[in-house]
Amino acid sequence: MTSPSPAAAAAPATEPGTAPSELVGRSPGQLMRRRFRRDRAGVVSAFVVVFFFLVAVCAPLISMVYGKDPTTTYGLNETGLLNQFGYPVQANGGISGRFWFGLEPTLGRDVLTQLAYGIRTSLLIAAAATALCVVTGVLVGVTAGYLGGRTDYFMGRFIDLLLAFPQQLSFVAFTPVVYALFVSPEKETPTYLRVLTLILVLWALGWMGLARLLRGQVLSLREREFVEAAKVTGASPWRIITRELLPNLWTPILVQSTLMLPALVTSEAGLSFIGVGVVEPTPDWGRMFANGAKYYESDFTYIFFPGLAMIIFVVAFNLLGDSVRDAFDPRTRR
Repeated sequence: MTSPSPAAAAAPATEPGTAPSELVGRSPGQLMRRRFRRDRAGVVSAFVVVFFFLVAVCAPLISMVYGKDPTTTYGLNETGLLNQFGYPVQANGGISGRFWFGLEPTLGRDVLTQLAYGIRTSLLIAAAATALCVVTGVLVGVTAGYLGGRTDYFMGRFIDLLLAFPQQLSFVAFTPVVYALFVSPEKETPTYLRVLTLILVLWALGWMGLARLLRGQVLSLREREFVEAAKVTGASPWRIITRELLPNLWTPILVQSTLMLPALVTSEAGLSFIGVGVVEPTPDWGRMFANGAKYYESDFTYIFFPGLAMIIFVVAFNLLGDSVRDAFDPRTRR
């Protein structure tokens, strides 16, 4: 009588008439999603971020259902809403069943619709600038890292030159200059030109960090065996970059994107706060801070909701970036 082989002994027993179960492997994307779903902070942050984008996209629908708009001066059009000093008559900034977040001092506009449309404006500018920064950073960083030599040297010096500019001061200094290139100082700058200018300025001074990070990643990846094997088989540089290098760069690209967007939102809000960004009558998140700074001593409620929304948005986006990084990198543990 012969003893069963070790392989047969290790095989799981199956019921008669049933096929043995097969082990199904998981792709890297499935593993990433599984790790992300286990991170409660990341999941909650993702829902918060999606909520803010839904508010931005659905701002006109919110205004229609709510029955208010961000430009009508309700406090000036109706008596009994503002006192003689321009502040809401009712307590807590005029919060009521009619005006859920209260009224803006002096003009008496609805705060809820002002905030919804302000989020829409700020996220539009920041999202467009982030997309341009990511595309530019990927192109410059991957090109410099893969080609090396003089291309890498000159691109690196150009990036160092741009990084030498103080970012916030450069935003303040360059934005009026760009306005003056298209509109004479005697004329009012159109809103669309202000929005395009903010996007261009944020893009021109925001892509360098991602480019330097990707350059370093590509410098290490181009010496790996799979890249050398692709070169031996006669693959073109374009195929090597798109098929071999870029799939290994999605982690830093996504992580940096999730960190870049809230930073650009706060930068855009800061520019509008000091008066070089979006101006009246277009609603803007940053300008609500600027107006709230004038009234906070007598009406703290007006600045409370924009400030709370900004804090929640920035914290949620930063937590989402950390969770995405941890989901892509299985070696991290929290």
